[in-house]
Amino acid sequence: MFRRSAGCLPSPRGVAFLALLAALVVGREGWAQQSFATGQSISPAYEGWVQNDDGSFDLMFGYMNRNWEEAPEVPVGPDNAIEPGGPDRGQPTRFQPRRNRFVFSIRVPADFGDRELVWTLTANGQTHRAYATLKRDYYIDELVIQANFGAAGAAGSTPELARNAAPALAVEGGSARTARVGQPLGLAASVTDDEFPRARPLAPTNPRRPGRITTDTATGLRFSWFVYRGPGGATFDPPQIVTWEDTRVGRNSPWSPGWSTPDPPEDGRWETQVTFSRPGEYVLRALAHDGGLQDYEDVTVTVSP
Repeated sequence: MFRRSAGCLPSPRGVAFLALLAALVVGREGWAQQSFATGQSISPAYEGWVQNDDGSFDLMFGYMNRNWEEAPEVPVGPDNAIEPGGPDRGQPTRFQPRRNRFVFSIRVPADFGDRELVWTLTANGQTHRAYATLKRDYYIDELVIQANFGAAGAAGSTPELARNAAPALAVEGGSARTARVGQPLGLAASVTDDEFPRARPLAPTNPRRPGRITTDTATGLRFSWFVYRGPGGATFDPPQIVTWEDTRVGRNSPWSPGWSTPDPPEDGRWETQVTFSRPGEYVLRALAHDGGLQDYEDVTVTVSP
């Protein structure tokens, strides 16, 4: 999640440039590899750094899973390691398809200086690395984050986004739960938001303009659960809004052409049931997103046969 830091001034030129560059790079990969459902590699991505009020820094990471269907499980270890200080630095072990931005952050001290963190990830026999440093080129702020999510479409930013604050999320119950295979587990969370950016549907596909050169998303408050770590998938009831950038038509995804954000519950409380098909230890992530900024909370579930 992102916290606004004192002394960090937005850079509109940097916002537009970073958003356009990221969209062009990811967009080209997407256009070239749309036919690949499985078997492709995953590239970890260093998104940039923000400075906290106490002088420390948050180094922010995401990834690009080049598959459209396969969500590999890569346990923490030689194939999924962040060093130094790892191999476990809070990274995911279940990788959703396609582009996933600003997935987690690692806090480093104010005197981190010119050191770096390296995330090494091997999937489907291919190894890629992301190198995280405090080089000035990697400085980001809330406007950059919102532009990369696509909150303002091709515009990159709007005056409305400068007023936006991240949703506030609170999961009910403890952070550790137990469940049994095949038996539903109830989950509930409450979310509040400032109603910025205002709800905006994603425009449907225009045959005259078959592609977008920048990331674009529907805006408005949304909430989802998904498997962040775990040996298998999980089934959610009701089905959850997709949290990765599924740009195909007819998907339950904020990046899917023609998609509109559904109205939130009147009391701001989301209730869900999750069912596991395999035993093991899982980390479920609750994610509240307004199209530009996000808040998340993790729950560990130990599933017995």
